[in-house]
Amino acid sequence: MSSLSSQDHLKATVAKKAVQLIKPQSWVGVGTGSTVNFFIDALAASGLPIKGAVSSSEASTQRLQGLGLRVFSIEEAPTLDVYVDGADEIDPRGFMIKGGGAALTREKIVAAQSKSFICIVDQSKWVQTLGVFPLPVEIIPMAAPKLIERFKALGGQASVRLRDGLPLITDNQQHILDVRGLQITDPLAFETLVNQWPGVITVGVFANQKASICLLGTPEGVRTIEF
Repeated sequence: MSSLSSQDHLKATVAKKAVQLIKPQSWVGVGTGSTVNFFIDALAASGLPIKGAVSSSEASTQRLQGLGLRVFSIEEAPTLDVYVDGADEIDPRGFMIKGGGAALTREKIVAAQSKSFICIVDQSKWVQTLGVFPLPVEIIPMAAPKLIERFKALGGQASVRLRDGLPLITDNQQHILDVRGLQITDPLAFETLVNQWPGVITVGVFANQKASICLLGTPEGVRTIEF
């Protein structure tokens, strides 16, 4: 078994476990990314009756609808029972870095309107201190030069995320900065600080919207960690 298929097995395992934690007739917020794709597939296959899903990205919406699951706008379901999403990193307090899939702003909006946040990850995403994974920050493009300077002052190296040689365009028609070299020891304070910088739409530190539960996929099985 290749390392990729082994990792996919862990993702599929935590995704199925997440479905088991969802109560019938719930409003379900759905995140974005490879692990969430396994969750969407498992939710559709389970036959679990839900009121509907609210999606954090166009990609997840297409996958949900393609499998016959009804997707509603967040205005139609302003309070969600649960939000299920992955993370690029999660620490022992439930704080996360998210945005590797460039959907962090909508993910944070949906998470903020959910009663609980189930984070589904494989063990490679578990860290003691956030910052090994490059921190995504969705920004207004004209602010990029100044924001790169600000992150440099904090010890980080920021660059605009590219796709096919051009700046990646998010679902919100904006750009992403990826910041390397940070050690985020106080995620709440860091999130508050960066959110105040002009031109920042969303920083990929999820501290105010941290996980309620982490389902951590390991070779020995799924660890359930509550925060």
